[in-house]
Amino acid sequence: MAILITQIPFLVTVYYSFRKWNLLRPGDAEFVGFDNYVSVIANGAFFSSLWATVLIVAASVFISLVLGMLLALLLDRKFMGQGLARTLLITPFLMMPAAAALIWKWSMLDSNVGMVNWGLSLFGIPPVSWNTDYPVLTIIMVLVWQYTPFMMLILLAGLQSQPNDILEAAAVDGAGPIRTYFSLTLPHLRQYVELSVLLGAILLLQVFDPIAIMTRGTGGTKTLSYLLYERAFVGLEIGEAAAYGVLSVLVTIVVATIALRTLFKIFKSEGIR
Repeated sequence: MAILITQIPFLVTVYYSFRKWNLLRPGDAEFVGFDNYVSVIANGAFFSSLWATVLIVAASVFISLVLGMLLALLLDRKFMGQGLARTLLITPFLMMPAAAALIWKWSMLDSNVGMVNWGLSLFGIPPVSWNTDYPVLTIIMVLVWQYTPFMMLILLAGLQSQPNDILEAAAVDGAGPIRTYFSLTLPHLRQYVELSVLLGAILLLQVFDPIAIMTRGTGGTKTLSYLLYERAFVGLEIGEAAAYGVLSVLVTIVVATIALRTLFKIFKSEGIR
């Protein structure tokens, strides 16, 4: 079943990437080898989209991971309304990406009626056109808001799997909460942090809705997924779009590998200390 729903479609995409196929001229489809890849890489839009993808994904994953860790630490305790707090914090991740993008575009960040600008006006700050003046920051804000709960859930599961007797022994030995966190909790969360970064990077590399709805790829927000959409549904170049798809998979693998190696080095240095 996994082969049917993942590998076979990918192999078909690879096959299409070796063909010149424009939907305006469907009868002229032909095998062109690596010409689509050469065209894609030679196109100046590819590297700018690659940089936009790396920037947006890296910033969103890092900020979401930090905020998710803080929220997970706050929720890893008993307090009144704990179940309600967890439910409310998870809600952003459960929303449809298109609906979330529309809410942020109009209800939150609109220059005339947006709640963010209304809050800024209370401090005498003039309205800001977020979507046009700060498009990259706008997309990162939306992605962080939506994917922080995802990070929080994974890290909270890691915190709750930590044995209590170890924490109690550390408290008896006189270790404070900060020392306990960096010496015991953080090393224990290593695999959960790795999983969060890996899955978060993979999911965010595929993000399309906020960019299409809020910025339409302007202002440095044209990621590989949006560029693929333009070539497939605007330019109708199926061969080039398939080549972009294959390159996007390769970028996903590279980003995930770099993220995991960086985390390995960080935790290794912490262990040496």
